[in-house]
Amino acid sequence: MCFDSQWRDDHFHRDFDKDCDFRRRRRQRNHVHEFLGSTSINDNRPHNHRFAGVSGRAIPWGRSHVHEIFTRTDSTDGHFHFIRDVSGEAIPVGNGRHIHFVRGRTSFDDGHRHRYIFGTLIEDPIDFNDFFD
Repeated sequence: MCFDSQWRDDHFHRDFDKDCDFRRRRRQRNHVHEFLGSTSINDNRPHNHRFAGVSGRAIPWGRSHVHEIFTRTDSTDGHFHFIRDVSGEAIPVGNGRHIHFVRGRTSFDDGHRHRYIFGTLIEDPIDFNDFFD
């Protein structure tokens, strides 16, 4: 935990802040996001698919980062599809948290594709320390 400067003297403060910055950068680089959604409805044989998963680790991208998304949909109407994509850049949502936007098309299976569009969930959703300080 990174404490307020009132808890330490100047020398300790500088060393501790360097350690906190390192841990923040490492957490930023190693974090992942949960995601879930449903595909569009196929017009030829009306059905859709559901999916859920966890993104890959953060990939630096410009002044932000993105995540690889790879999952398989549920099996509906006797088939399933794959989703492989890269998220958009981080979208701040407050308290130092962010989400990512993803949209695209599934793999071509059983003679068709589906569209999908979703936002990831925030990273590390059960770390409430930042919210109650």
